[in-house]
Order: sequence, then C-alpha cells, then structure tokens
Amino acid sequence: MATNIGMMDSAYFVGRNEILTWINNRLQLNLSRVEEAASGAVQCQMMDMTYPGVVPMQKVNFDAKTEYDMIQNYKVLQDVFNKLKIEKHIEVNKLVKGRPLDNLEFLQWLKRYCDSVNGGIMNENYNPVERRIKGGKDRSSKGSQKITKSLQSNNMHNSGSGEIVGLSKTYARTGGGGVGNSSGEIQVLSKEVTDLKLSVDLLEKERDFYFAKLRDIEILCQTPELEDLPVAVAIKKILYAADAKESALLEAQEYLSQNLNADVVEAEDGR
Repeated sequence: MATNIGMMDSAYFVGRNEILTWINNRLQLNLSRVEEAASGAVQCQMMDMTYPGVVPMQKVNFDAKTEYDMIQNYKVLQDVFNKLKIEKHIEVNKLVKGRPLDNLEFLQWLKRYCDSVNGGIMNENYNPVERRIKGGKDRSSKGSQKITKSLQSNNMHNSGSGEIVGLSKTYARTGGGGVGNSSGEIQVLSKEVTDLKLSVDLLEKERDFYFAKLRDIEILCQTPELEDLPVAVAIKKILYAADAKESALLEAQEYLSQNLNADVVEAEDGR
C-alpha cells in the first residue's frame, strides 16, 4: 500500500487539473485551485469515502477559516492515519498557509494512497453532500454550498497574501486615494498581477523540467544491469533521502568510497 512514496514516484507527476477533477467528482465540489483544500476538510472527507465510518465527521469543520480551526481538522486526519497505521507525517504548518505546491504534493500523495486502496474506483454508495451536512460542524442546509466559498476565502487570506503585499506597495506608489481616481492606477495593478502570474508559470515549468530530469535518472538507476552498481546505489540514496538533510550527499559518498575500496582490495587479493 502506498504509505511511503518517494518524491520521484509517478504520484508526484499528476497534474493539478487531474487532482481537482478527482476531488470535485468524488466529493461533488467545485474547487478551482488546489490551495482551496488547505483547511484539511477535503482530505478528511476523502478518507471518509475510502474508509466509511473511520473518520469522526462530526469533528470536521468544513467552514474552517482560521489556522486554529484548520489545525483541528488536520488533527482529526492525523488521528485517522494513526488508527489505520498509515505512516505519513502531515506538515500542518505548511499546509495551512495555503501555498499551492505544498497542498498539491499532499493531495498527490492522498490520491495515490486512496487509489491503492480502492483501485481508483469511486464509492457509488457514498453521498458526500449528505455526509458534510450530517457529519461536519456546519450542519445547516447551506453547509454543502458554503464549503467552497469558505475555502476560497481562506485561500485569498493566506496564499494570496504575497500578491496583496506587492499590490499594496504599487498602490502606495501611485498615491493612494480612491481606486477610481485614475485608469493609470488600474493598469499598473493589472500589469503587476499579470507579471506575478507569468512568474508562477515560469517557476512551475522549471520545477517540472527538473523533476523530469530526476525521474530519468531514477529510471536509469533502476535498470537491472545497473541498479546494484555502487554508483547507482549512491545516486538512489540521494534521490530517496527522506528529507532535505545535508548528510544525504555525504552518506552517498561514504558508501561509494567504501565499495570502491573494497573492490580494490578484492582485486589486489586476487593477484
């Protein structure tokens, strides 16, 4: 079962559009960005669909707006992981900030895990809207309609803060005052928003480019003729390092050095 998935696993090459389609189809939502799932409620309900009855839905707050409320949702999710013996650490402090990449990576992992349980088949007997209304803290008849709006509001408050700061500075430079004072101010703000979007697109393309390169290296190292060679093993030690620890390179170099020295000694003994 996909509890421990390396960063080079194909799960992390699933695009955001596919992730959003997966969430919206199964939970009958209308999310347009992955960071709208930063509250943790979506993840809790996806586990509720995968393991009916395991998630205490009455503790899940689908209208979570503050970091405190979102953290409570992730506590529920972590308790479910512990109960199911799922060895997955949830980086709550990162996820509640609403950063797109952090949330995308966690949802990519979640999709891979859920698919490994049910083979990617949707549970036709599961009524997500009814579960949200009856189970979650938002128990009013408007509960299912409010979830997307609250998640979007939270995303604007968190992940969009960087853009807001930048736009505020531009607004200050143009003299403040009423927004409708000058069409020039609107043009400046619009240009800055466009530049920010272009920067994000470029960063995403660069990330995908280097991920593809690393994936090629992984596939090469997994070739039967090469996978047991010391160099290939050393490279995989770096690729599969659990975190960004500095010792990964040193550990790989030490392993390589030991094996090469062993080969030299063996060769000398064979003379």
